[in-house]
Amino acid sequence: MISIYSISALILAYLFGSIPTAVWIGQAFYGVDVREYGSGNAGATNTFRVLGKKAGIPVMLIDILKGWGATNLAYFIGVSTTGSSHSVDFTNYQLALGITAVMGHLFPIFAGFRGGKGVATLFGMILAVHLPAALLCVLVFITVLIITRYVSLSSIVASFTYLIGVTFIFPLHNKSVIIYGMCICVLILVTHQKNVERLLNGKESKVNLFKRKTA
Repeated sequence: MISIYSISALILAYLFGSIPTAVWIGQAFYGVDVREYGSGNAGATNTFRVLGKKAGIPVMLIDILKGWGATNLAYFIGVSTTGSSHSVDFTNYQLALGITAVMGHLFPIFAGFRGGKGVATLFGMILAVHLPAALLCVLVFITVLIITRYVSLSSIVASFTYLIGVTFIFPLHNKSVIIYGMCICVLILVTHQKNVERLLNGKESKVNLFKRKTA
């Protein structure tokens, strides 16, 4: 049942997602709009690339928190609407809130609708919805990143890992979660289209995981 509370939660979730962390931190502390440099995206990866880890780490953590917080709005508003927090309807409501937050990150109203690729916010969402699958994604992401040093490839592989995890390894027996997992894969591929092209052409940039400063 659609109520004023559920509509309000969806609006709030979008506003959470719309917080342009990379843009605001870049402009406030460095006088830089990260969207004008690097890949042109207002996300954690480009912030690491343009401004370094002192800016990238806070951006990444806040973007994760945006997805996690928006999804968990269901606990404050959704229980009265959907019943038990273990019900299928409640999980579906979480998914709706999380997806709305991701859309906010991709098209933020506070930054001219020019956002990032949504990976960190997506991760925050799956942390709230399915912790075991989220931790599996982290393991796979880190492993692929260490082996290849491609953030984009790590994100793509991790997204497919989530779908495999919720379907076969940690099933919730909720078709909506599986459909959402499929949507994640499609979304990640769409938002990383240019990265895929560069990967295929051998032109994608690698990250220096263990970069040392030289005297």
